[in-house]
Amino acid sequence: VQLQASGGGLVQPGGSLRLSCEVSGSIFSFNTMGWYRQAPGKQRELVAIITSGGFTTYADSVKGRFAMSRANAENTVYLQMTSLKSEDTAIYYCQAIRGNQVYWGQGTLVTVSS
Repeated sequence: VQLQASGGGLVQPGGSLRLSCEVSGSIFSFNTMGWYRQAPGKQRELVAIITSGGFTTYADSVKGRFAMSRANAENTVYLQMTSLKSEDTAIYYCQAIRGNQVYWGQGTLVTVSS
């Protein structure tokens, strides 16, 4: 299983970015998919998850600003990020869970700075 994350970059505070995570194989085979992030000097933390049924859960710090979605036909999940803040600066990682197997993609760097 390979997860390919993309879409990171440099954005000014208040701006928006959309991250993508394309999965090799069918996205339906995964129980949940998620986005995590790790800021410099901090532990990796959950940002958002989406279940196979389409239910989403968000970290309190991103509620109302971030939205996770899935495009089943494209085997891709997205993270739409709006009203970005400097504290959102981090490497963002895509995760997929199937049974007791956890898969991680490579990270994509998001930098929020003026």
